[in-house]
Amino acid sequence: MRTNGGIIDDQGLMNNFAVEPKVYVDEQGDRTGFTPYAELLNGRLAMIGFVSLIALEVATGHGMFGLLANL
Repeated sequence: MRTNGGIIDDQGLMNNFAVEPKVYVDEQGDRTGFTPYAELLNGRLAMIGFVSLIALEVATGHGMFGLLANL
């Protein structure tokens, strides 16, 4: 008798075998290089960094280099 991924023998014991995963092809294409997705992500991360530096300067009264010089 056969079950999903195993065989039950005449004594009722089950032998488990590896079940192969289904193979699929990624239809979205390659997401590396200068793609519109990468450019949007880089722009958003740059905006977050720029606003964070401005917030750091407003909160401490020193810029990033001023804080690093005091270490």
